[in-house]
Amino acid sequence: MNKGLNIIINIVLLAVVVLLAMQVIKSIQAPIKFNKAQSEREAQVIQRLIDIRNAEVHYKNVNGKYTASFDTLIGFCQTAEIPIVNIIPDPTDTTFTRTITDTLGYVKVVDSIRGSKRDQFNINDICFVPFSNPTTKFELEASMIKRSGIDVPVFEARTPYEVYLNGLDEQRILNAKAEKESINRYAGLKVGSMEEASTDGNWEKL
Repeated sequence: MNKGLNIIINIVLLAVVVLLAMQVIKSIQAPIKFNKAQSEREAQVIQRLIDIRNAEVHYKNVNGKYTASFDTLIGFCQTAEIPIVNIIPDPTDTTFTRTITDTLGYVKVVDSIRGSKRDQFNINDICFVPFSNPTTKFELEASMIKRSGIDVPVFEARTPYEVYLNGLDEQRILNAKAEKESINRYAGLKVGSMEEASTDGNWEKL
C-alpha cells in the first residue's frame, strides 16, 4: 500500500517539476520572443517613416514648407518631378573650386522614393502603420516655428507602441511605454520634430 502511494507521490512530484521547468523556460523565452517581434515590426515602421521623411523633404523643396495632409503628400509624389543632376568640375577653372551642373532629365518623386529594389512599394500605403488596424494612419503634423526671428518649416510623423505592437504581450508594451516616459522620451517611433528644425528619427538618436 505504501509502495503504491510512493509511486503516486513520485509521479505527482515529477509532474510538478516538469510544470515548473516549463514555466521557467517560458519566462525566459517570453522577453526574447517579444523583443524579436518588436525589432521585426519596428524595421518596417522605420522604413515607412523614412519614406514619409523623403516625401516631405521633396515637398518642402518645391513648396517651401511641409504638409500635414497625407492626401496632399501622396498626390505630390505621384505627379511632381525632380531633376537628375550631374555635377562636374568646371574645365576652365584653374582653382578647381567651380563646378558645372548639368540636368540630365527628370524623375517622378514616387520613383525616387521607391528606388530600384522595392517592386512591392506603393506610395498610397505610406500613411498606414504596419501591423496595426489596416486603416490606422501615422499621426502627421506640419507647421512653422520661429528661430532667430525666422520662420522655419517643421514636420513630425509618429506612431505609439500600442499601435504597431498591437497583439503582442500587453504588459511588456506597458513596460516599454513606461520606460520611455520615465526619461521623457516618446513611447513609440517618430521622425521629425514640432519643436526643432530636425528631420531625424528618434531611432537615430538612441
